[in-house]
Amino acid sequence: MTDRRGTLWAAILGSGIVFLDSSVLTVALPRIARDLPAHVVGTLEGESYVYNGYLLGESAFLILAGWLTDVHGRRRIFTLGLTAFGVSSLLSGLAPSLEWLIVLRVLQGISGALIVPGSLALVTASFSGEEQGRAFGVWSGASAGVAVLGPMLGGLLVDALSWRAVFLINVPLVLVAVWLTRRYVGEGRVAAPSGSLDLPGTVLTALALAGLSVGAISGQQRGWSSPSAFVALGIGAIATALLPWWMLRARDPLVPPGLFRSRNFTVTNLSTLVIYAALAVTFYYLTLFLQGTLGYSAAAAGVATMPGVLLLALFSSRLGGLSARYGARWLLTLGPILMAVGVLWLCGIPSTSPAWDLRAAAQTFTPPSGYVTSVLPGLLVFGLGGTLMVAPLTATVMRSVPVERAGVASAVNTAISDVGPQLAVAVLFVAMTQNFYGALARDAPGLDVASAAVRHAVAPLNVPGPGVSEQVRRAARDASTGAFRLAMVVAAVLLLAGAVINGAGLRLPSGAPVVRVASADPLWRRCRHVVPESRGAS
Repeated sequence: MTDRRGTLWAAILGSGIVFLDSSVLTVALPRIARDLPAHVVGTLEGESYVYNGYLLGESAFLILAGWLTDVHGRRRIFTLGLTAFGVSSLLSGLAPSLEWLIVLRVLQGISGALIVPGSLALVTASFSGEEQGRAFGVWSGASAGVAVLGPMLGGLLVDALSWRAVFLINVPLVLVAVWLTRRYVGEGRVAAPSGSLDLPGTVLTALALAGLSVGAISGQQRGWSSPSAFVALGIGAIATALLPWWMLRARDPLVPPGLFRSRNFTVTNLSTLVIYAALAVTFYYLTLFLQGTLGYSAAAAGVATMPGVLLLALFSSRLGGLSARYGARWLLTLGPILMAVGVLWLCGIPSTSPAWDLRAAAQTFTPPSGYVTSVLPGLLVFGLGGTLMVAPLTATVMRSVPVERAGVASAVNTAISDVGPQLAVAVLFVAMTQNFYGALARDAPGLDVASAAVRHAVAPLNVPGPGVSEQVRRAARDASTGAFRLAMVVAAVLLLAGAVINGAGLRLPSGAPVVRVASADPLWRRCRHVVPESRGAS
């Protein structure tokens, strides 16, 4: 194996581990919450923290990790990220409680942030010209394959072995990636450091996201009786207020304010915030609802959500040429509208929809009729809208800034795509929990829904614990369905807001060059790569 080919496989394997771990998590969450003891957090609260913890670590350190990669060497930071990811994955697989897993997920996110910028940097530095295009094609195809197959493979691991296998399988893959990196990858760094490390900006970003998310979720879980929730919200609010002040005064800010002088950059990042929040809300709560309320197995939930992602992976980059004929602005308006229609279709899933117990036995492979009529059409329409949107959105972001700022612009946009899900899941946790326990109190008279014991045994979008009466189980199923519908309505509103922002805010010149996005799947923006393309190219 040549050094360049070894470098390519190291980059593919390294980033693939990060993408795979992210793609299978929501499939494993219900089993994690069921098996792990929780001493401080509630069931849905813990699931939210496990999901948000990774995004928090990654979004807070992603831009900083890109700087470290350029300054201290691609191979060094890439290897450090792989090692840290392997250790945090091993510890996650051995986590004794839900609280420990939350902490380890934050560490996984920080480790992933160290891996991802170096992955593309290694390929960029090792290939040039036509060979570079082919290398990125292979890398993007592998990433899209992980996005499509990850949830199904993760579901099979959870059902056949344990949710712990989702984390432990990373360890041997990390060892192979580290060996490839040490054997074939050459060191590389910029000639001189480009600015200084913005540690205060990084800390303020982490405090803002963590304070607001944890404060909102913790406060609602405990009926707003815990002072710690208000302390967390206060810290988050103060950090959020200080962040723009610091960015305007820092010598080398984490996020250069000058980027936002571009109208199109500001508009596309604002629409990215709401659209990716809607994406996270849709798939996060849909997966929980299918398993915790309707009784789908983990593998079935993984397969059930594949159709929309499959459309994105197969056709997104091929339909990128439509922006040349019809304009990116219209595609960025029509795409989110179609996605909103698909999400609203999911609101029609009845609480009595049958379960899908997809396992090794051949007779269980066929999905129930409820999936075909209530879930599949919505996901297909959703996937069609995403297929129209993803390539023009990324291309517009990259066209809106000078070429020399493309790297930081991409990192900023990726970080924003991580921020939206964290805030949306936190805010929706408050609304859904309130909705769920209000409906439960109405349908199960005499049940003290404010007590900690009841909230531990009966949580939104989760299977009630042992000892819960059949009447309460039926009421919880109906209440979870209502809470899920609320989440889908909010996701649809966010998508429509994104469509309005793009339609009213973008100003795209008619002669603007077309940009092709090699990476197809918007759920994994971290694996994208853009190359300029002439208007007449296919």
